This record gives sequence, C-alpha cells and structure tokens, in this order.
Amino acid sequence: MSDEPTGDGTDKPQTRREARDSSTSTGGIPLVDGAFPAFDTTSIPPRPPLPAEVPVLAASPLDTADHNAIREQWRAARDELGNHVSHARGQLDQANERIKERTGRDLILATLIGLAFGAALLASLLFIKVLFVPFALAAALLGVYELSLALRASGRRIDVVPQFIAATMLVLSAFFLDLWLVWVVLFLAVAFVIVWRLVAQMVAKDGRTYGDVLTDAVIGGFVQIYVPFLAAVALILLKQEGGQWWVLSFIAIAVVADTGAYAAGLSFGRHPMAPKISPKKTWEGFGGAVVGSIAAGVLLAIFLLHVPWWIGVIFGVAILLSATLGDLGESMLKRDLGIKDMSSWLPGHGGLLDRLDSILPSTIPALCLYFLFSSWAVL
Repeated sequence: MSDEPTGDGTDKPQTRREARDSSTSTGGIPLVDGAFPAFDTTSIPPRPPLPAEVPVLAASPLDTADHNAIREQWRAARDELGNHVSHARGQLDQANERIKERTGRDLILATLIGLAFGAALLASLLFIKVLFVPFALAAALLGVYELSLALRASGRRIDVVPQFIAATMLVLSAFFLDLWLVWVVLFLAVAFVIVWRLVAQMVAKDGRTYGDVLTDAVIGGFVQIYVPFLAAVALILLKQEGGQWWVLSFIAIAVVADTGAYAAGLSFGRHPMAPKISPKKTWEGFGGAVVGSIAAGVLLAIFLLHVPWWIGVIFGVAILLSATLGDLGESMLKRDLGIKDMSSWLPGHGGLLDRLDSILPSTIPALCLYFLFSSWAVL
C-alpha cells in the first residue's frame, strides 16, 4: 500500500481560504448546529459611541500678548508702589532730620526705645511687682556708672567699684528692709564711698590739694543720694499696699509731661524758659506739659488709683514740678560739666540718666502723696 496521496484529492484537508470560500458560497448563512442554535443578532445592543477627542488648541499670539500685558501691568503697579514708599520714607527722613536739627534727638529711634522700655516697665509692674526690683537696680547701677564717668571726665575722682557696692546695698534695702533701716543704709553708703575716696587719696600721695580731695569726697556722696537713694524711694513706694499702681502713675505722669513739653515746644515754642540752663526749653512747652500732666493725673486717679479727681490734679501738678526741676537740674549739671548728654548708650535719648532726670526726683512727692491720700481710695 502506497503512502502517497491519491489523485482525486478526496483525502486532502481543506485550507483556510477554501473553507472560507465554501461558506460564502452558501450565501453567508451560518451553519445550524444542535449544540449551537442560531444566534439572533438583533439582541445585541448597539456599541456606545467612542468619546470625542478634545482638540488641543495651540496658544494663539493674542493669548501670549494678553499674558505679557498683565505681567507688565503688575510690574508697573509694583514699581509705582515702591516709588510711593520711597517717597514717603524720604519725607519722613527729612522731617526727622528737621526735628533732629531743632531738638538734637532722633525721633524715630527715641520713640522705639521709649516703647521698649515702657513695655518692660509695664510688664514688671502689672504681673509680679518684685520683678521691678532688678529693673530698678539695673537702672540705678547704670545711672551711677554714667554719672561717675561724666564726673571723672571733668577731672573729679570717683571710685566706681565702691559706688556700685553702696548702690546695690541701698537699692535692695529699700524693698527688703524696714523703712528706718533704709536711712541707716543710706548713711552707711555715703560714708563708705567718702572713706574709700579719702583712703585711696592717702595711698596715691599725688599731691592733690585739700580742696580737690574734699570736693571729690562730697561729690562721691552726692552720686549715692542722686541716683541710688531716689531709686530706693521708688521701691519703698512699690512695696506698699497697691504701691505698684502709684509707681506706674507717677512714671506715666512724668513721661506725659515730658512728651507734652516736647510736642508743644516743637510746634509752638518761641519764648525760652531758662536760656542759660537749657535754651531749648520754652514756656510754650511748659504749658503743654501742664495740660498733659494734669489730664493724665485726673485720669489715673479715677481709673487706676480710685481716688477723687481733685487728688489727681494735685498729683499731676506735684509730679510736673518735680519733673521740671529735675530736668533743669540735670541740664545745669551737664552744662557745668561741659557735656551734651550723660552718655550715648541710648540712640535718640543720650544716656539713661537723660531719661531718668525727671523720674528720679518725682519719687519723693509720689511717696508723700501716697501716705497722704491712699486712704481716700474707693475699694
């Protein structure tokens, strides 16, 4: 039997093309099979349409021009704002320079430093009044240092170390000891600095005259009375019942009086008050200080101290007089020493004593008025 295919091709399998042609020759009717019944094409749901593609629009030259125009407008607005700020700053600097030429003070720096010190002072008095003690001690020591350096620059011999020791003892005794002991400590502080100066002069043996040595000793005692003792009086007032409000009130009145004198003198000042002592102080400025101090005294008396308004008038006038005398007294001292400011530690103010010259003398009338009128407080 041969393995070759027969000639009629009955045993040859059909190709794919032949099978496809044979199916189409029957008219495209699908074959019917019992296992696969005829399929109804009408039961097939229509195919959903494909989502339309969003056309990507290219940026037109008009859109680019709009963006550039908006950018240019923003740049122009920014430049205009910068010009306005620069112009305003220039005007402020010019006004500050005019004020500085007239008064010798940088108004902006003076205001900022004054606000910083006022905030620290207010915080120490409002929360825990013992926090005012290191504040007063630091101010007293710095004031002693400024005054000692100014006196030494004028030829006086002031020993800084014993001044610091005596000042620390005196200030701390005012808050932590009884009132009568404060007077004892004051006597010891003055005697300590005087004896130190005399002993130091004996050791030096530099031929300094008797008058100069005596003057050095007396001025050394004056330093203790002028700065540490007056700071101690403020602490004596502080430790009294409700004393922190009286301390805050007399400092506020002194500051308002100084500010009122400055503003009124700068605006209306024409007539010098004491030209040989302080030529820049005017009677118009003093009038502004009177109005400001009385108004502040009345408001503080009613709303803070809770005493009658007429006590506020007395309080304001008393602090005004002591602050004015203290300011003139320090001006006379600086003129005698030949200096403009006690130091340059505080830009816009000069030295610390240049700011405390009206506050330190005001401690005495404030303490006296407390003992006189504190019983009038309405609780």
